Amino acid sequence: MLLYDSPVSGNCYKVRLLLAHLGIPYERRELSVVDRSNRSEVLGELNPAQRVPTLVLDDGRALGESGAILWYFAEGTEFVPEDRYERAQVLQWMFFEQYDHEPALAVVRFWVAYSGRPEAFADRLEERMAAGYRALDAMERHLDGRQFFVGDRLSLADIALYAYTHVASEGGFELDSYPAIGAWLGRVAAKPGHVPIDA
Repeated sequence: MLLYDSPVSGNCYKVRLLLAHLGIPYERRELSVVDRSNRSEVLGELNPAQRVPTLVLDDGRALGESGAILWYFAEGTEFVPEDRYERAQVLQWMFFEQYDHEPALAVVRFWVAYSGRPEAFADRLEERMAAGYRALDAMERHLDGRQFFVGDRLSLADIALYAYTHVASEGGFELDSYPAIGAWLGRVAAKPGHVPIDA
Protein backbone atom coordinates (compact mmCIF):
# COMPACT_ATOMS: atom_id res chain seq x y z
CA MET A 1 0.00 0.00 0.00
CA LEU A 2 1.37 3.39 -1.03
CA LEU A 3 0.48 6.78 0.44
CA TYR A 4 1.26 9.89 -1.60
CA ASP A 5 1.97 12.22 1.24
CA SER A 6 3.30 15.54 2.46
CA PRO A 7 4.94 15.62 5.90
CA VAL A 8 3.53 19.08 6.65
CA SER A 9 -0.03 18.44 5.47
CA GLY A 10 -2.56 17.92 8.23
CA ASN A 11 -4.82 16.11 5.79
CA CYS A 12 -2.04 13.59 5.16
CA TYR A 13 -1.25 13.42 8.86
CA LYS A 14 -4.81 12.35 9.64
CA VAL A 15 -4.29 9.27 7.48
CA ARG A 16 -0.87 8.50 8.96
CA LEU A 17 -2.25 8.92 12.49
CA LEU A 18 -5.15 6.53 11.91
CA LEU A 19 -2.93 3.95 10.22
CA ALA A 20 -0.55 4.16 13.18
CA HIS A 21 -3.41 3.58 15.63
CA LEU A 22 -4.58 0.60 13.58
CA GLY A 23 -1.07 -0.82 13.11
CA ILE A 24 -1.40 -0.89 9.32
CA PRO A 25 1.90 -0.78 7.42
CA TYR A 26 2.31 1.31 4.28
CA GLU A 27 4.91 3.01 2.10
CA ARG A 28 5.14 6.77 1.67
CA ARG A 29 6.00 8.86 -1.34
CA GLU A 30 6.49 12.50 -0.52
CA LEU A 31 5.07 15.29 -2.68
CA SER A 32 5.52 19.01 -2.11
CA VAL A 33 2.56 21.12 -1.06
CA VAL A 34 4.23 24.18 -2.60
CA ASP A 35 5.64 22.87 -5.89
CA ARG A 36 2.78 21.11 -7.63
CA SER A 37 4.44 20.95 -11.05
CA ASN A 38 4.61 17.14 -11.15
CA ARG A 39 1.15 16.45 -9.74
CA SER A 40 -0.42 15.70 -13.09
CA GLU A 41 2.12 13.05 -14.06
CA VAL A 42 2.22 11.49 -10.58
CA LEU A 43 -1.42 11.64 -9.51
CA GLY A 44 -3.31 12.28 -12.75
CA GLU A 45 -4.59 8.73 -13.14
CA LEU A 46 -5.07 8.15 -9.41
CA ASN A 47 -6.88 11.21 -8.10
CA PRO A 48 -8.90 13.60 -10.28
CA ALA A 49 -8.16 16.46 -7.88
CA GLN A 50 -4.41 15.68 -7.93
CA ARG A 51 -4.13 16.31 -4.20
CA VAL A 52 -2.46 14.58 -1.30
CA PRO A 53 -3.26 12.40 0.46
CA THR A 54 -3.82 9.86 -2.26
CA LEU A 55 -3.66 6.22 -1.28
CA VAL A 56 -3.06 3.28 -3.61
CA LEU A 57 -4.29 -0.01 -2.19
CA ASP A 58 -2.43 -3.27 -2.68
CA ASP A 59 -4.79 -4.21 -5.51
CA GLY A 60 -4.04 -0.96 -7.39
CA ARG A 61 -7.26 0.87 -6.61
CA ALA A 62 -6.77 4.48 -5.49
CA LEU A 63 -8.54 6.67 -2.94
CA GLY A 64 -8.27 10.42 -2.55
CA GLU A 65 -9.55 12.85 0.09
CA SER A 66 -8.52 12.35 3.70
CA GLY A 67 -12.07 11.80 4.98
CA ALA A 68 -12.75 9.04 2.48
CA ILE A 69 -9.46 7.32 3.30
CA LEU A 70 -10.14 7.60 7.02
CA TRP A 71 -13.61 6.10 6.65
CA TYR A 72 -12.33 3.24 4.47
CA PHE A 73 -9.91 2.08 7.15
CA ALA A 74 -11.90 2.96 10.26
CA GLU A 75 -15.23 1.37 9.35
CA GLY A 76 -15.75 -1.62 11.63
CA THR A 77 -13.15 -0.40 14.15
CA GLU A 78 -13.43 1.48 17.45
CA PHE A 79 -12.94 4.77 15.57
CA VAL A 80 -16.44 4.61 14.05
CA PRO A 81 -19.19 4.19 16.67
CA GLU A 82 -21.68 1.35 16.33
CA ASP A 83 -24.57 3.63 17.27
CA ARG A 84 -26.19 5.16 14.18
CA TYR A 85 -26.62 8.61 15.72
CA GLU A 86 -23.03 8.70 16.96
CA ARG A 87 -21.78 7.68 13.51
CA ALA A 88 -23.71 10.63 12.08
CA GLN A 89 -22.13 12.89 14.72
CA VAL A 90 -18.67 11.73 13.65
CA LEU A 91 -19.53 12.67 10.08
CA GLN A 92 -20.95 15.99 11.29
CA TRP A 93 -17.61 16.91 12.86
CA MET A 94 -15.63 15.61 9.88
CA PHE A 95 -17.72 17.81 7.56
CA PHE A 96 -17.28 20.75 9.96
CA GLU A 97 -13.54 20.16 9.83
CA GLN A 98 -13.43 20.32 6.04
CA TYR A 99 -15.95 23.16 5.63
CA ASP A 100 -15.22 25.52 8.57
CA HIS A 101 -12.02 24.45 10.30
CA GLU A 102 -9.53 23.39 7.62
CA PRO A 103 -10.26 26.27 5.19
CA ALA A 104 -9.26 28.67 7.96
CA LEU A 105 -6.67 27.10 10.25
CA ALA A 106 -4.91 25.05 7.60
CA VAL A 107 -4.97 27.79 4.97
CA VAL A 108 -3.55 30.42 7.34
CA ARG A 109 -0.87 27.99 8.52
CA PHE A 110 0.13 27.32 4.91
CA TRP A 111 0.21 31.01 3.99
CA VAL A 112 2.24 32.01 7.05
CA ALA A 113 4.58 29.06 7.56
CA TYR A 114 4.94 27.15 4.29
CA SER A 115 4.05 29.23 1.21
CA GLY A 116 7.34 31.11 1.16
CA ARG A 117 5.43 34.31 0.35
CA PRO A 118 3.14 35.22 3.26
CA GLU A 119 2.97 38.82 2.10
CA ALA A 120 0.98 37.71 -0.95
CA PHE A 121 -1.90 36.72 1.32
CA ALA A 122 -1.82 39.66 3.75
CA ASP A 123 -5.06 41.16 2.45
CA ARG A 124 -6.98 37.93 3.20
CA LEU A 125 -5.33 37.01 6.48
CA GLU A 126 -7.64 38.87 8.86
CA GLU A 127 -10.79 37.28 7.41
CA ARG A 128 -9.33 33.76 7.52
CA MET A 129 -8.04 34.28 11.07
CA ALA A 130 -11.52 35.36 12.17
CA ALA A 131 -13.01 32.27 10.52
CA GLY A 132 -10.46 30.12 12.32
CA TYR A 133 -11.34 31.58 15.70
CA ARG A 134 -15.05 30.98 15.00
CA ALA A 135 -14.23 27.31 14.36
CA LEU A 136 -12.15 27.12 17.53
CA ASP A 137 -14.98 28.77 19.50
CA ALA A 138 -17.40 26.10 18.27
CA MET A 139 -14.98 23.35 19.26
CA GLU A 140 -14.40 24.84 22.69
CA ARG A 141 -18.13 25.08 23.39
CA HIS A 142 -18.66 21.48 22.36
CA LEU A 143 -15.68 20.11 24.31
CA ASP A 144 -16.58 21.88 27.53
CA GLY A 145 -17.39 18.98 29.88
CA ARG A 146 -16.53 16.33 27.28
CA GLN A 147 -13.48 14.12 26.85
CA PHE A 148 -13.82 13.62 23.09
CA PHE A 149 -15.98 14.94 20.28
CA VAL A 150 -18.36 11.98 20.05
CA GLY A 151 -19.19 9.62 22.88
CA ASP A 152 -16.54 8.76 25.44
CA ARG A 153 -13.71 7.57 23.21
CA LEU A 154 -11.38 8.66 20.44
CA SER A 155 -13.10 8.60 17.04
CA LEU A 156 -12.48 9.80 13.51
CA ALA A 157 -13.95 13.14 14.58
CA ASP A 158 -11.03 13.65 16.96
CA ILE A 159 -8.43 12.49 14.46
CA ALA A 160 -9.82 14.80 11.78
CA LEU A 161 -9.90 17.85 14.06
CA TYR A 162 -6.64 17.16 15.88
CA ALA A 163 -4.50 17.32 12.75
CA TYR A 164 -4.67 21.06 12.10
CA THR A 165 -5.68 22.19 15.60
CA HIS A 166 -2.50 20.96 17.28
CA VAL A 167 -0.34 22.98 14.85
CA ALA A 168 -2.60 26.04 14.73
CA SER A 169 0.09 28.13 16.43
CA GLU A 170 2.20 27.82 13.26
CA GLY A 171 -0.39 30.06 11.63
CA GLY A 172 -0.46 32.49 14.53
CA PHE A 173 -3.56 31.18 16.29
CA GLU A 174 -3.42 31.53 20.08
CA LEU A 175 -4.92 28.57 21.93
CA ASP A 176 -4.28 29.74 25.49
CA SER A 177 -7.86 30.93 25.91
CA TYR A 178 -9.24 27.53 24.88
CA PRO A 179 -8.75 25.30 27.93
CA ALA A 180 -11.13 22.56 26.79
CA ILE A 181 -9.31 22.31 23.45
CA GLY A 182 -5.95 22.27 25.23
CA ALA A 183 -7.01 19.43 27.51
CA TRP A 184 -8.47 17.52 24.56
CA LEU A 185 -5.25 17.90 22.56
CA GLY A 186 -3.39 16.35 25.49
CA ARG A 187 -5.80 13.42 25.68
CA VAL A 188 -5.51 12.69 21.96
CA ALA A 189 -1.70 12.83 22.06
CA ALA A 190 -1.59 10.54 25.10
CA LYS A 191 -3.48 7.70 23.40
CA PRO A 192 -1.46 4.52 22.72
CA GLY A 193 -0.44 4.36 19.09
CA HIS A 194 -0.24 8.14 18.69
CA VAL A 195 2.46 9.48 16.35
CA PRO A 196 3.46 13.15 15.92
CA ILE A 197 3.02 14.98 12.63
CA ASP A 198 6.76 14.90 11.94
CA ALA A 199 7.10 11.13 12.44
